Amino acid sequence: MSLTFYLDKGSSLGRDAPCLTLGGKSLSYREVVKLSHAVARALRRSGVRPGDKVGILSANDPVAFACVFGIARAGAVWCPINPRNGAAENQELLELFDCRVLIHQESFAPLVKEIGGLDIAVQLGDEFDAWLAAAAQDPPVEAPPPQDVVAIVGTGGTTGRPKGVMLTDRNLETMSAITLMSYPFESRPTYLALAPLTHAAGVLCFPVMARGGEIVVMAEPDVGEFLRLVERHRVTHTFLPPTLIYMLLAHEALDSTDLGSLQCFWYGAAPMSAARLGEACERIGPMAQLFGQSEAPMMISTMSPADHRRPDGSIATERLSSAGRPSPLVTVAIMGEEGGLLASGERGEIVVRGSLVMAGYYKNPEATAEAGKHGWHHTGDIGYLDDDGFLFIVDRAKDMVITGGFNVYSAEVEQALMAHNAVRDCAVIGLPDDKWGERVTAVVQLQPDTTVEADALIAFVKERIGSVKAPKQIEIWPDLPRSTVGKVLKTEIRRELLS
Repeated sequence: MSLTFYLDKGSSLGRDAPCLTLGGKSLSYREVVKLSHAVARALRRSGVRPGDKVGILSANDPVAFACVFGIARAGAVWCPINPRNGAAENQELLELFDCRVLIHQESFAPLVKEIGGLDIAVQLGDEFDAWLAAAAQDPPVEAPPPQDVVAIVGTGGTTGRPKGVMLTDRNLETMSAITLMSYPFESRPTYLALAPLTHAAGVLCFPVMARGGEIVVMAEPDVGEFLRLVERHRVTHTFLPPTLIYMLLAHEALDSTDLGSLQCFWYGAAPMSAARLGEACERIGPMAQLFGQSEAPMMISTMSPADHRRPDGSIATERLSSAGRPSPLVTVAIMGEEGGLLASGERGEIVVRGSLVMAGYYKNPEATAEAGKHGWHHTGDIGYLDDDGFLFIVDRAKDMVITGGFNVYSAEVEQALMAHNAVRDCAVIGLPDDKWGERVTAVVQLQPDTTVEADALIAFVKERIGSVKAPKQIEIWPDLPRSTVGKVLKTEIRRELLS
């Protein structure tokens, strides 16, 4: 099923309904469908054939996102390129994907000149309009998806060279089906996209479109404007990573904003403090977790707003540190080091099966085989399933700290630190230590206008999880380095502390 299905399905529910909105100006479903056909014709005239790779380099922009459906109509493969990457990193991705056609915003023109090696680079604006006009009289194009692969997504490369995740039509169909069956969708949804459309915020548009929903796009991250747009557009669904939710909780306008239209406020992409999540449930409302990765997009496990509360309506605090239950169309298990599956409560690597899992890494059979060992997709996350079927993620395998012969999971230490009122965000890593092998080290970002001593934070953690797991070193920084989706970059923290 082509990506065009979601757009065309939404159009069938109301051609003149708003589809993509930015700054109060909307493109209707009719207009986005028309634009997608025009892009497909222009791509075909430019020599793009089914299976060719076409990149989009843009900040959040309705026209740029509409081009995704034009790429799909041409039978080409959508390659989202991260607008926050440098020229060298984006050139590496474009070469990795065999991508020679790039559609980009004007603001990225200098970056595109640095990249080079492209057969065609089309700049949104007058150049884009002329490119479409040149093919306006060409016959319609409606090609099938190329070998079922509809998108190639970069893994980011924070732990080495990036890999290209091949996502099929079935992967995104499964993700969309899980979304629609796992979370509340009443009537025609309105989805507010603040996070980058090149990541989670983009693929969540597909199930919203299948319901004929409106997507309100934010070009820049601004939590004050986010709150204003929720109230103005009566937003029903949205997604933010935890770092932006923490900023939202600290914003002076939160409690005076009417959030009554919200049906589902997704969070994910990084671990969230259970303490802050409980606060969000009380002050924001229908929080909804999703856990996934590029290789199994978004919906390995889900936790609906209802799952965050007990039958009597109180906050289910015992579940807030979980990642929800394995989603309906996915099989999740915990695997030991030798490949055997573990019983509930036992900790091991989280592994996944089902049609949510990628086709493999582009032109990288070795990495594909490694990720699919023993017939399961290996997530690289350490966790366990409890007796009620809730999945708990305790760490990334690579982030576990071995100190004095004990395994310490950084996520557990981070949760303990985040329970302190002065802590806004934190990251825990292991650093070389002559005595302990590795010492548990934390870098902490404090709440605005707040002070606390490192020794007080260490004592606070010791009271909760004991002295073995408590940090032996705490650094207080004004901010933490983050990726474009809000994940704290521990590799950069480690590099800085070791320099």
